[in-house]
Amino acid sequence: QVQLVESGGGLVQAGGSLRLSCAASGRIVSINYMRWYRQAPGKEREWVASISSGGRTNYAESVRGRFTISRNDAMTTVYLQMNSLKPEDTAVYYCNVEANLLYWGQGTQVTVSS
Repeated sequence: QVQLVESGGGLVQAGGSLRLSCAASGRIVSINYMRWYRQAPGKEREWVASISSGGRTNYAESVRGRFTISRNDAMTTVYLQMNSLKPEDTAVYYCNVEANLLYWGQGTQVTVSS
């Protein structure tokens, strides 16, 4: 079964940047969307950004203008460039691929210090 593996998380100071990656262990066919979610301690998981198979992007209001989602042409990897990070961006970040099945990664921790 195809797995999603995130990387790129870590500790950064407020105002800094991180780039998350999410790579599929194999090819996923008929992808509709690739997304990023995050879950902060004590809070529900929330949607952050998405990119469609056609390349259209959408962002949560809280990250618009600071985060950029992208993917490679083969749609095997999705990225999240995070700039101007704030302490409230601290969370575990998960990637998600919607195809005939729904795939989730295991998550990567992002901690932003003030």
